[in-house]
Amino acid sequence: MPRVSFELRIDPARLDDYLARHSPVWPEMLAEIAASGRRNYSLFLGEGGRLVGYYEVDDDVAAQAYLAASEIATRWEAEMAPFFLGLDGRPDQAATALTEIFHLEDQLAESGSSPVPTTAESRAQ
Repeated sequence: MPRVSFELRIDPARLDDYLARHSPVWPEMLAEIAASGRRNYSLFLGEGGRLVGYYEVDDDVAAQAYLAASEIATRWEAEMAPFFLGLDGRPDQAATALTEIFHLEDQLAESGSSPVPTTAESRAQ
C-alpha cells in the first residue's frame, strides 16, 4: 500500500484562519476524501507555516483523478488556495511530494525480523 507525504507552506499571517477551516473540515469534503480511496490522512503543522500531509492509498493516480473531478473538492481547494505561499494551482495537486526514505515495517520484513515488542508489551511478559 503506497504511503504519500507532501509539503505546503501556509501564509503565517493567515494561519489562524486556516486552522479554523479545519476545525472541522466540511463533512462532504471528508466524504470525498474517503471516497477517493485515501485513508489514514493527517496534516502536521511545523514552524513558519510548514504543513506536511500524509495518507495511505491503493491507487494515488485514481484518487487524484477522483478529487480533481469532484465539484466538492474543487470548491474546497479554491477556498484553501489563498492560504498557501508559492503555490501555482490547486493545493491538492500542486503540493511538493516528499520521498519516503525509511519505513520500519518494510525494513523489518525485508530483514526477516519480527517487530520488537513495545515497552508496555515487554513489561507484560
